[in-house]
Amino acid sequence: MKTIRLLAFAGSTREGSFNKKLIRAAAKLAETGGHSVTVADLRDYALPLYDGDLEEAKGVPANAVKLKQLIHEHDAVLISSPEYNASVSAVLKNTVDWTSRSGGDNDPGKVWFEKPVALLSASPGGLGGIRALNHLRAILQNLTAFIVPSQFALAKAHEAFADDGSLKDEAARKATEGVLNQLARTAQGLGS
Repeated sequence: MKTIRLLAFAGSTREGSFNKKLIRAAAKLAETGGHSVTVADLRDYALPLYDGDLEEAKGVPANAVKLKQLIHEHDAVLISSPEYNASVSAVLKNTVDWTSRSGGDNDPGKVWFEKPVALLSASPGGLGGIRALNHLRAILQNLTAFIVPSQFALAKAHEAFADDGSLKDEAARKATEGVLNQLARTAQGLGS
């Protein structure tokens, strides 16, 4: 399988986020599979809440343009979404909102258009954040991103990680690898 350039990030800024842990574990699995991975932390790309008046007055924030450039430079995107009140986190929705906007210096344009994307989630609850993934899938599909069918929701995430950050459970590792493999095949098939 041809190597892909993968951008991976969690939809949380919390340092101890289970979704950050899952993204790091997935990134290691992708690297083991021969892919090039950039892990981004949304905390490093702080953005104001999306506001059309702010956008009109000041344009697209520099951090949104930087994130758009990262998305543009990579063949595919892997997102691990927390579930807040049965939906996506505010920081993740805000990030998608700002990166969907055009404008700003060196803006690469509509970066979500036909971008291969795979979705993960992690939660201490029994559903693993699956309800948030349904919402995130709908949001990104509206932006014409190509969301791979496979996804993985890690339940009981507070018990899921070994001391080295890897996934303890073989079934969880295989499910994550399955999502990664489908994302890689999709990115290659689309010629990203």
